[in-house]
Amino acid sequence: MKKAVFIAYNQALTERVDYILKQLNIKGFTQWPVVNGAGTFGGEPRMGTHTWPEMNSATLTVVEEEMVPLLLKYVQKLDEVNKENGIRAFVWDITAMY
Repeated sequence: MKKAVFIAYNQALTERVDYILKQLNIKGFTQWPVVNGAGTFGGEPRMGTHTWPEMNSATLTVVEEEMVPLLLKYVQKLDEVNKENGIRAFVWDITAMY
Protein backbone atom coordinates (compact mmCIF):
# COMPACT_ATOMS: atom_id res chain seq x y z
CA MET A 1 0.00 0.00 0.00
CA LYS A 2 1.20 3.50 -0.78
CA LYS A 3 1.50 6.18 1.88
CA ALA A 4 1.73 9.95 1.58
CA VAL A 5 4.31 11.62 3.79
CA PHE A 6 3.98 15.39 4.26
CA ILE A 7 7.05 17.01 5.81
CA ALA A 8 6.89 20.61 7.08
CA TYR A 9 10.11 22.29 8.18
CA ASN A 10 12.02 25.54 8.60
CA GLN A 11 13.52 26.64 5.28
CA ALA A 12 16.95 26.32 6.87
CA LEU A 13 16.52 22.52 6.68
CA THR A 14 15.73 22.35 2.96
CA GLU A 15 19.11 20.95 1.90
CA ARG A 16 18.99 18.36 4.68
CA VAL A 17 15.49 17.23 3.67
CA ASP A 18 16.64 16.94 0.06
CA TYR A 19 19.60 14.88 1.28
CA ILE A 20 17.28 12.50 3.16
CA LEU A 21 15.21 11.93 0.02
CA LYS A 22 18.36 11.21 -1.98
CA GLN A 23 19.75 8.87 0.69
CA LEU A 24 16.51 6.88 0.66
CA ASN A 25 16.31 6.94 -3.15
CA ILE A 26 12.96 8.73 -3.05
CA LYS A 27 12.69 10.32 -6.47
CA GLY A 28 9.08 11.49 -6.61
CA PHE A 29 8.07 14.46 -4.50
CA THR A 30 6.45 17.88 -4.58
CA GLN A 31 7.93 20.79 -2.69
CA TRP A 32 6.44 24.07 -1.58
CA PRO A 33 9.45 26.31 -0.91
CA VAL A 34 7.50 28.99 0.99
CA VAL A 35 4.73 28.17 3.46
CA ASN A 36 3.52 29.95 6.59
CA GLY A 37 2.90 28.21 9.87
CA ALA A 38 3.72 27.61 13.50
CA GLY A 39 4.61 24.43 15.33
CA THR A 40 2.34 22.81 17.87
CA PHE A 41 5.13 22.18 20.37
CA GLY A 42 6.26 25.71 21.17
CA GLY A 43 7.28 26.62 17.65
CA GLU A 44 7.43 30.29 16.80
CA PRO A 45 5.32 31.44 13.86
CA ARG A 46 7.05 31.61 10.51
CA MET A 47 5.07 34.11 8.51
CA GLY A 48 7.54 36.08 6.39
CA THR A 49 6.59 39.30 8.17
CA HIS A 50 8.60 41.92 10.02
CA THR A 51 7.56 40.37 13.34
CA TRP A 52 7.97 36.73 12.26
CA PRO A 53 10.46 36.89 9.33
CA GLU A 54 11.39 33.21 8.97
CA MET A 55 9.51 30.90 6.61
CA ASN A 56 8.76 27.21 6.39
CA SER A 57 8.91 24.85 3.44
CA ALA A 58 7.05 21.60 2.84
CA THR A 59 7.62 18.39 0.89
CA LEU A 60 5.06 15.76 -0.04
CA THR A 61 6.10 12.33 -1.25
CA VAL A 62 4.22 9.10 -1.88
CA VAL A 63 6.15 5.97 -0.92
CA GLU A 64 5.64 2.30 -0.27
CA GLU A 65 4.39 1.55 3.24
CA GLU A 66 7.65 -0.24 4.09
CA MET A 67 9.60 3.00 3.51
CA VAL A 68 7.63 5.05 6.04
CA PRO A 69 9.37 3.93 9.29
CA LEU A 70 12.81 4.64 7.85
CA LEU A 71 11.79 8.03 6.46
CA LEU A 72 10.25 8.99 9.81
CA LYS A 73 13.41 7.86 11.59
CA TYR A 74 15.52 10.18 9.42
CA VAL A 75 13.12 13.08 10.04
CA GLN A 76 13.17 12.43 13.79
CA LYS A 77 16.98 12.36 13.87
CA LEU A 78 17.12 15.63 11.94
CA ASP A 79 14.71 17.18 14.43
CA GLU A 80 16.76 15.95 17.38
CA VAL A 81 19.89 17.77 16.17
CA ASN A 82 18.01 20.87 14.93
CA LYS A 83 15.35 21.48 17.60
CA GLU A 84 15.48 25.24 17.10
CA ASN A 85 14.50 24.90 13.43
CA GLY A 86 11.69 22.37 13.70
CA ILE A 87 10.52 19.62 11.37
CA ARG A 88 7.46 17.37 11.44
CA ALA A 89 6.22 14.56 9.22
CA PHE A 90 2.63 13.39 8.80
CA VAL A 91 1.54 10.17 7.13
CA TRP A 92 -1.76 9.14 5.56
CA ASP A 93 -3.08 6.39 3.31
CA ILE A 94 -3.30 6.78 -0.43
CA THR A 95 -6.53 5.11 -1.48
CA ALA A 96 -6.24 5.79 -5.21
CA MET A 97 -3.69 7.12 -7.69
CA TYR A 98 -3.54 7.87 -11.38
